Formats: sequence, structure tokens, C-alpha cells
Amino acid sequence: MPVRIEIPDGSAAVRQIVTSSSGHDFLEHLIESLKLSDHTDLVHSLTKISSERDADIEDICTNNHQEFVNSVTHLDHARQGCTNLGNDILSLVQSYQTSTDNLAAQKKNLVDSRNVRQNIDDSSEALKECLEVLRLSNQVHDLVAKQNHYAALRTLDELQATLQAREAVRYKIGDLIEKSVPATQKMIAEAVLSDLNTWLYHIRDVSQYIGEVAFFHTEQRRLRQKERMAKDEYLGSFKLNSAIELVADETEEYDVLNNEEAQVNVDFTPLFECLHIHDALGKVDTFRTEFASTRRRQKDLIIPAVLKVTDEDCIELRTLLESITGFTIVENAITKRTNNFRASTDVEELWDAMCQNSATLISNAVATVDDPDVLLRVTSVVALFIQTMQTWNFTSSSLSALLMNIYQKHVKVLSKRTSEDFAEIVDSDDYMPMPINNIEEYDKIIEVGWYVPDKERSDMVFPCVLPFSQMYPMCCIDIRNFLSQVYSGPDDYLQRSSAVDDAIRDSLDQMLCENVCKPLVGLLSSQYPGQIVQIMTNFEYFQQMSLHLQKDLTEARSSRPKGGPVVLNATSQFENGKLTAEKRIFKLVNSKIDDLVETSEYDWSATRKNEAPSNYMTELTAYLSNIMGSVLLGLPDQMKEIIYLDALIHASSNILALPLDRTVTSISPAALHTLNLDVKHLDSYISTIALPEAEQNSDNATLSPARPFSMAFALAGTSSGNNSNVSAATAARATTLQKTLQELTQTLALMSTQDPMEFYDISQRNKKYNAVNPQNGAELLEKVEKGRDGLEPVQQKQQGAMAGIAGGHTNRNSNDLSMEAKLKAGSDRLFGSMRGLSKTGLNIG
Repeated sequence: MPVRIEIPDGSAAVRQIVTSSSGHDFLEHLIESLKLSDHTDLVHSLTKISSERDADIEDICTNNHQEFVNSVTHLDHARQGCTNLGNDILSLVQSYQTSTDNLAAQKKNLVDSRNVRQNIDDSSEALKECLEVLRLSNQVHDLVAKQNHYAALRTLDELQATLQAREAVRYKIGDLIEKSVPATQKMIAEAVLSDLNTWLYHIRDVSQYIGEVAFFHTEQRRLRQKERMAKDEYLGSFKLNSAIELVADETEEYDVLNNEEAQVNVDFTPLFECLHIHDALGKVDTFRTEFASTRRRQKDLIIPAVLKVTDEDCIELRTLLESITGFTIVENAITKRTNNFRASTDVEELWDAMCQNSATLISNAVATVDDPDVLLRVTSVVALFIQTMQTWNFTSSSLSALLMNIYQKHVKVLSKRTSEDFAEIVDSDDYMPMPINNIEEYDKIIEVGWYVPDKERSDMVFPCVLPFSQMYPMCCIDIRNFLSQVYSGPDDYLQRSSAVDDAIRDSLDQMLCENVCKPLVGLLSSQYPGQIVQIMTNFEYFQQMSLHLQKDLTEARSSRPKGGPVVLNATSQFENGKLTAEKRIFKLVNSKIDDLVETSEYDWSATRKNEAPSNYMTELTAYLSNIMGSVLLGLPDQMKEIIYLDALIHASSNILALPLDRTVTSISPAALHTLNLDVKHLDSYISTIALPEAEQNSDNATLSPARPFSMAFALAGTSSGNNSNVSAATAARATTLQKTLQELTQTLALMSTQDPMEFYDISQRNKKYNAVNPQNGAELLEKVEKGRDGLEPVQQKQQGAMAGIAGGHTNRNSNDLSMEAKLKAGSDRLFGSMRGLSKTGLNIG
């Protein structure tokens, strides 16, 4: 039975070694034990086991000697084997120790190699990271050099992300690059600002050309609008930039900022890039402030210190307004193409500032200009500028007011020149009817003047004379030239303004009143009736011209939104001038009659009768014939009749006043005969006057408006109806003229009567001497009686007669009034009625 070997529990490794079934297991357990514990303890345990086994063997041998011997032999062999095994173990342990040392050395070498390799790998990875960072850094600088700033900024962001993700900042180079990022961002911002400044400088240079292109586009729109107006008059009521005009012109697409035909291409990429980069950098507000400051400085550079407008094409003014236009268009485009970058209030502030500055410059420039052509060119350029900017919804009250002021000055300058021409025309006129030699001259007069001839053109015979003097057509030419210049000057913008109509009306009215009417009224102080007659005729045609001008101005205004009738003060001024001229003619004729009557030199105590009329009487009738047949020939027939009536009334009164003079105390029969002969001569002259016969009946007869001395008797022959006889009318007018001498002839008949007591009989006096003033008649009878008797009158003889005269004077009716008083009263009544008809618009000739 095999002996059981007890193995101490404290050594499990020894147990495994002892109980190993094979050499391989033995070696594995042995090697494992050597690794887990100290080999000295292992040897001690094995020695102990060996001793125990020796004791067991000895015990066994004692009991069983043979077996013991055999066992000893066997044990000896085993011991020998064990010794050998121990030696082998020691050799193995030594070999294991050597292997372990070698293994440890190799492991150390392996660890060192792994560390070196890790360091190499780490270095390689770090190098790769640093190379990537350096690549990105170099790429940023390369992109900045290529002016690809946005890509550079994105690369810089990628570089920062790389530094954070790969922890490259642990390395010195990474830390340096990370610290250089703000400087690189600033470099990018400065580079993009440099590009933006270059772009802004380019925009400043191209702004004037942009404005020029915009002006050209507006002029083309004007032409298209005029073409549409020519086809459809309704479109003429819509101005440029109105909704209708914009719809009608919408097929014409035109971009002033990007136009191949005009070779304009404004690229906003530098601005957008700069804005985007500053947005990425978080510096938009700073950039917005700097950009606004730069644009304000550029705005200041546009406005010059002094402006010159007297050059032929207003180059400086046009350049200024074109630059403002281009600047504002670019600002408007920036506002629309960016989001909250440029506030509309900032752009409007710049626009208002430029408008006010340019308005001040233009006002100062035109302050000393008195050339209407220059003012007209300035007006046209400013109006074109305003209409162009209205396309982009930019308006300026200061420029609109400036435009109106310049145009009003243009009208005033033209008015001043026309007034000077009027003054020269008035001074140089001959105040004679205008002769016309041929049909060409006649056509020119008809073309320029507001003259409606009485005859058809085909009925005219040349040479002929027109009623007005040469000043009338010359003034008409100046007026037409004035209206042509003031109406052809303003473009569509001004033509829609009622202020233009008011300026033209006021200037025209002032010229006619101050430079035509007033000087002509001043010339009425002349002593030449022919000149006054011609002035009165001119007044008539100037009044007709003024009425035509009112109509023309009203028609021109009717197309305006606030049109209305136009009234010229010159119309009434010409009418008043005509009335003044009429009064002046009456005054001159009567003054001449006074002068002639004052030369009568009657000898009231003469004893010899004259057989011929007095010289003054023959001169008086000759004067009336001459002035009516030559000087007053151009007057209307009715006017000449009125002059006749007034002249004869005045002559009769003056002649009757001669014997009533207080210095005349007696009248001899010879003197009475001479006076009677003179009056008969005058009456004979009246009966032979060839008054013009009426061409129409009373329904068609016309009077000049407001005749001051029109007489009711002048129409006596034409008031009976449409079928009144012309010869009867002429006879009636002749009778009317003879009635002007009724008081004078009856007074002379009374003075020549053989029965003066008839005068003191009321019934007889009313039949024969109804036109004689009772007091004058009594006085003249007394003077005639003194002349016959050569004695002092007897008071007693006359007392009863004078009492009868006083009673008759108290009870006399209206027929006892003098003929002169009746005629003048009728004249005043007719004058008032005619003035009323004139105010209602009726034409009375």
C-alpha cells in the first residue's frame, strides 16, 4: 500500500510540485512557485519534505528490512535521483533566474522601446497637429493676400476650432498662433476696410456718371411722355413720375447702377463682404458708425465752396447735381440691399443737407445773373434734377422753392427787357396810322397782332393804312416773344404749377400798365389833337389785345389742376386811358374854340355894318372842318358826332357870352348885324356838314364803351326801328346839330325884333323864345335899346317889365332851360347808361 505523504498546508505550491503527475506539470508548478515565492522557502519546504520522507522510509525499513533494504536501495536510487533532481532544480532555478533576469532586461528594453515609440507617435501626432495649424495660419495669410477676406476669416475660425479640438495650444507654437488670432482678425478687418475705401473712392468717382445716366434716363422718359401725349391728349394731364406715367413707361426697364449700354456696373460685393466680416467679428455697430462718417465726408467733398452758372452749358451746376444724384442713388441702393445697416433717416439727413447746401450755392450764384438764357438753363437743370430724384421718392421743398424763385427771376428779367423795349417803342413811335404797302406786310401784322380787320383779306387794296400806329404791332411782337420765352422755358415740372401762371400774369399785367398804358396817358398832355386821337385809337386796340390775352392765359391755365379765369388790370387801365384821351380831345377842341372866340373883337358901338362874317367865325368853321376831316378822321363816326355836338354847344355858349359881358353896356344895330351875320354863317356851316350816314339800324348800331359826352340826340335818326330810312336819320342828326345853336339864334332874333314886348309876354316868349334865358334876354334887350337910343335906360319904363319877367321866371317850365343845359344833362344821362352797358360786356360803338 503506498505510503501517504503528508504535505504541510502552508505550502500549496510544494503540494502541487510533489503531486505533479508528469515532468511537464512539475516544471510548470515549479516555475509558477518560483514566480510567486522566494526560492529559498521552496528549497526549505522541499528539504523538509525530503526529511520527512526519509523518516518514513527509515520507519518502513525498520519494520520491513528487506523491504527496507530494497526500499533503501530504491530510496538511495531515489535520493540519488532526488539529488540529481535537486541539482537539476538548482540548475533550473539558476537558469530561471538567468532567464528571469534576461526577461526583465528584455522587458525593460521592450518598455523602453514602447516608450520611445509612444514618444515618437506623440511627437508625430503633435507635429501633424502643428503642421495643420501652421497650414491654416499660412492659408489665412494667403487668402488675405489674395483679398479673399471672408474665406480668410472662415479659415481663421477653423484655425481657432482646430487649436481647441486638438489641444495644439499645449505647444508653444500653438500658443503663439492662438495669441496671434486677434491680430490676424484685425489685419483682416483692416484689409477689408482698405478694399472698402478703394470701393468708396471708386463710387465717389463714378457717382457723377451715375447721375448723368439718371438724367439721360429722365430726359428719355420726358420724350416718351411727350410722344404719348401727342397720341392721347388725356395723358397730358399727368406729369412725370405720376402713377399713370409710371405704368405707361413700365415696359422700359432701366437700371442706372447696372447698365451695359451706359457701361455702368456698380458691384456692392466689397461692401457686403466688409459688412459680413464685421458682423462675424461682432463689430457691426463700429463699422456702421465709421461708414456713416466716411459717407458724410464724401458728401462734403461733393459740395464746392463756390458755384459758377454763367458758362454756356452750366457744366459746374450739372456736375454738382449729377454727383448728388449718383451719391443719393447709391445710398438708396445700400439701404435697400442691406438689412438695418443704413437707416433711412440717415440717408434723408444726407439728402436734405446736400439739397440745402446746393440751394444756397445756386441762390448765391444766380443772385447777380441778369441773363434770361442763363436763368432758363439753370431752371431746366434744377427741374431735371428734381424730376430725376422723384423717381427714387426723394423730394426737397428747398429746391422746389429755389426753382420757383429762379423762374420768377427769369420772368422778371424778361419782363425788364420787354419793358425797356416798350419804353423805346413808345418814345420812338410817330403816332400816325400805320401804312401797309403789300400783302406780305399785312399778313405779318395779322399774324403778330390781335387785330381783326373789317375787310376780308381778298378785299384789301394796297397800299392801305391801318388804324393803329406802328407801336401796336411792335408791342404785340414783344408780348408774343415774352410769352413764348416764359412758356417755353419751364419743363413739365414747372408747367404744372399755378405759381408760374401767376408770375406770368403779374409780369405781363405790370408791363402793360406801367410801360405801355401809363406812358401813353402821360403823352395825352400833348397839344396836338392828332397825336391824342392816335393814342386813343391805340388804347382801343390795346384793350382788345388785353381781352385776347386774358382769354389765352385762361385757356393756358384751364389745363392746370387749379385753373380759373384770368383778369388783367391792364384791360381796365386801357379803357380808362381811352376815356382820358376822349376828354383830352374835347378839352383841346374847346380850348381852340375859346381862343378863336376871344379873337372876335366885336365893336359893339359900330355904326357901319359888315357884309362878311368875322374872321374868327370863318377861322372857327374852317378849324372844325379841318379837324373833322383830317385830324379826327380816324375816330369812330359816333365819336365825331359827339365832338361836333360838344364843340358847337361850347361855341354857342361862348358867342352868347360875348354880348353878355359886363364890359358891354350897349349894342349898336351894326354890331348886332355883324353878330347875326356870324351866327348865320355858323348855322349855314352846320347845315352843310357832311356827316357820315348810318350803315345799320339802332338794333345793330354800336358805341364805344363809356363815351363821356355821348348825346341822346346823336341816336335820334337811328331809333325808329329796323327799317328806318338812312336819309331821314341823317337829316335828324343835322337837325340835332342845328339845335345846338337854338338859344343863340333865338337870342339874336330877340335882339333884332321890332317888338321887344313880345318877350315879356309869357305865351309869346314860350312860342318864339323858349330857349332864351329870361334874365339874359332882358339884359340884352336893354343893351340893344341903349345902342339904338344912345341914352341911359329909364328905370321906370322897365320896372313893370321886370316884374313880369320875375313872374315868368318863377312859373316857367322845363322848356325854359337853356339848350346847353339840356344837352349837357342828356349827355350825362347817356354817359351813365353807356358805362352800365360797358360793364355788362356789351360793345357799344
